[in-house]
Amino acid sequence: MTQVTDHDLVLVVDFGAQYAQLIARRVREARVYSEIVPHTMPVEEMLARRPKAIVLSGGPSSVYAEGAPSIDTSLFTAGVPVFGMCYGFQLMARGLGGEVSHTGAREYGRTPVSVGESGTLLAEIPAQHTVWMSHGDSVTAAPEGFTVLASTEVTPVAAFEDVARGLAGVQWHPEVLHTQHGQKVLEHFLHQIAGCRPTWTMVNIVEEQIERIRDQIGDSGRAICGLSGGVDSAVAAALVQRAIGDRLTCVFVDHGLLRKGEAEQVERDFVAATGVDLHVVDAEKRFLDALAGVSDPEQKRKIIGREFIRVFEAAEAEVLEKSAAEGDKVAFLVQGTLYPDVVESGGGAGTSNIKSHHNVGGLPEDLEFELVEPLRTLFKDEVRLVGEQLGLPAEIVWRHPFPGPGLAIRIIGAVDRERLDLLREADAIAREELTRAGLDRDIWQFPVVLLADVRSVGVQGDGRTYGHPVVLRPVTSEDAMTADWARLPYDVLEKISTRITNEVREVNRVTVDITSKPPGTIEWE
Repeated sequence: MTQVTDHDLVLVVDFGAQYAQLIARRVREARVYSEIVPHTMPVEEMLARRPKAIVLSGGPSSVYAEGAPSIDTSLFTAGVPVFGMCYGFQLMARGLGGEVSHTGAREYGRTPVSVGESGTLLAEIPAQHTVWMSHGDSVTAAPEGFTVLASTEVTPVAAFEDVARGLAGVQWHPEVLHTQHGQKVLEHFLHQIAGCRPTWTMVNIVEEQIERIRDQIGDSGRAICGLSGGVDSAVAAALVQRAIGDRLTCVFVDHGLLRKGEAEQVERDFVAATGVDLHVVDAEKRFLDALAGVSDPEQKRKIIGREFIRVFEAAEAEVLEKSAAEGDKVAFLVQGTLYPDVVESGGGAGTSNIKSHHNVGGLPEDLEFELVEPLRTLFKDEVRLVGEQLGLPAEIVWRHPFPGPGLAIRIIGAVDRERLDLLREADAIAREELTRAGLDRDIWQFPVVLLADVRSVGVQGDGRTYGHPVVLRPVTSEDAMTADWARLPYDVLEKISTRITNEVREVNRVTVDITSKPPGTIEWE
């Protein structure tokens, strides 16, 4: 992991909680830089990173379970401020001589908490408020030197602090949205107890990344970037362009599977906003010929991945040839890798495992590029804010995540130009109405799916019709690992349905998918 040196560093120790990434994001929302490390990392290795503070995450285990993850108690006496949440709170209590008991009382979900003494951690927080709990054991006695701050009906010690030693903890999950005042509690620890400086701001990130890119690529190096039309590759390209100007060439492969207006948007708006040198490849015919008659989703993905790499390689060869003729070698490849990609591919544990990014697919190993990954330390929401800072159009910055294979996996059945155009029209109507209702940013993703292999009877005008159904799939999510179906207002759904059945020929039925993930995935294929 690239060390970000100019900021205080907070390490989030992951005990297998689904919340570790969320905790790291909340720390950054407090304008303090954070990174995730596994609980298996030796304490001396953590301390060697010179963190300003360490946060212990929750976890699925009981501290008493056989093989339950633990941490070397020397962490608590190393002089580095530590904050424990849920499981981490119990590890701290036990590690310093307090008591954690199987009380038989379990607390899950929203739980009222009573603040007895606010101290520094719970200063200015209401004496009665609601938090999100998820635990079976309870802390029944705080370690020596700690002040007990809060309790619940079944947990006598629900929060404590020892400000002199920089140690504090809560039994609840302050990072989840269901906890009232959670962010404030975290900020009290970071700013007041640990003394972290709030320097992690978008302006700083942009300036530092531009400097880092210039250092890496040098005064005469040239770079190439595969643009997908999505926010990650667009922001990565804009940062690199800001750093090295026309020594960056972007390749945009238009495979004909994008939504209405997206290719034009990249060609027109992105270039206008950044001045980037854009090489567009119109490969629609090639992709549609290769997909003709193929219905199986896995087959579709494989064909699109294969063709994409071939087209990208050919475009790359052209760019390389042109730069070689000018006496320069393109030695750098820009990728829009984000911090969650790094964590999920083992990078959070300090390895340099690189997850192949769908923009570029599986690039052949014999291409001798050095990777430039300017977003490697950022979460998706931070990438959007960086994009705004760089002046990119809102349509690109706030674009919903879109799959690499595009609309091909939103057509159930074989893919052809006619079906793509039908889906493009229906999708454009859904997006327009969502924007008109001001709901764009409340929705994580809004796939519209064409059931091309299904026909249903309808009545349009005075006649019976035999058309296709479309499925609306609006979801809310923080990270796409889990998702819930979005409760769109009925009048918005009605407007979308009426317009699609009136304006899109051959579609006579609009349905809504109300399945969460799990068990369903966000996309249908």
